[in-house]
Amino acid sequence: MHNGNICKGEHGFRGNRNRRGPSSFSMQHPSLVFSELKLKAGEIFLDMGCGAGDYTIEAAKRLGDSGVVYALDVWKELINNLANEVDSNGLKNIKPMVADITDKLPIEDNSVDICFIATVLHAIDIGKTKNNVFSEIHRVLKPNGRLAIIECKKEERHFGPPIHMRLSPQELEALTLQYGFKKTDLVDLGYNYMLQLTVK
Repeated sequence: MHNGNICKGEHGFRGNRNRRGPSSFSMQHPSLVFSELKLKAGEIFLDMGCGAGDYTIEAAKRLGDSGVVYALDVWKELINNLANEVDSNGLKNIKPMVADITDKLPIEDNSVDICFIATVLHAIDIGKTKNNVFSEIHRVLKPNGRLAIIECKKEERHFGPPIHMRLSPQELEALTLQYGFKKTDLVDLGYNYMLQLTVK
């Protein structure tokens, strides 16, 4: 689901290793993101718009064999690349799937502990897709499930999406409130931020 409007650095996608595909993974220290996510062994993690799969693979390593990571992206080539990487690294707990996150998700009701969306929402015209996106997230999350969103700060920069496409944490919080979410945390990641919410 990632596209050319992702928050990228001056020299291209910082998370792009060997042109694997777009990723914001290396724009901030991954340990900061995952220390805030506080993943627990055995949890179910859904990476929506996974792109190159950097967050997917890191989450899978932290969750261990008892956990599951669903990795969704609309681009078949990215999912095929991720599936090959998963196989070559012997990772058994990742399930890559071609799926449009603005449509019905191929995930069971009340089955996910954490829905994770990194630098994707600004690129999918959230004004038009919000009903499907947030209703579906609410559907697949467990009653105590969490939603974590990484987005570009709403600041003028010479890289990344134009300011009119960027979403502030306050805008996202107000948007998600109407779909049954409440803010639990906001973390400054440098160029980006991470907003965490739970089902009310």
